[in-house]
Amino acid sequence: MTSDRPRSASSPRPRRPTLFGLIRSGLPEPPPPTDDTLVRDLGLRVQERARQRLGRSLALRLVDAGSCNGCELELHALQNPFYDLERFGLRFVASPRHADVLLVTGAVTRNMREALERTYQAIPDPKWVVAVGDCPATGGLFSQSYACVGPASAVVPIDLTIPGCPPRPQDLLAGLLALLESNGKPGRR
Repeated sequence: MTSDRPRSASSPRPRRPTLFGLIRSGLPEPPPPTDDTLVRDLGLRVQERARQRLGRSLALRLVDAGSCNGCELELHALQNPFYDLERFGLRFVASPRHADVLLVTGAVTRNMREALERTYQAIPDPKWVVAVGDCPATGGLFSQSYACVGPASAVVPIDLTIPGCPPRPQDLLAGLLALLESNGKPGRR
């Protein structure tokens, strides 16, 4: 919104933060505390169980069925150099035909129902479905909305739920390990 008063030559222009200013000042807050040995041990155990169970590394496919993107940020944090998911043989794939695990985030909206069903059908057997966060498990805040179908279990079978809003990266790794160590067969439908 502009003011009706003309700006005088003596009034300074308001400063805007720039990329160079952020680089000079550093991070605005310190990174979250993590136990590097815990993350490394979890990752190595996931890698070992994936090789025992599948004979290869674990491929993950993410479907955002209508989330606030909080869970996606935590899943993407697993790929940054801090956690480095790929060093444990876990990787995100672009095609559901290459995936072993379908990660679902958000309450399923009417517009995403068909996309979620098609993605589930395109993943070859054996397959697992993981509800990441509280929204795909319960439908979340918008479960009674006209635009939502509800929780992900109303559309596809869920093998594991990782609770949290959003779950921490360590919880995501622990959940994948629990999935691989479970005796249940994947894909009950």
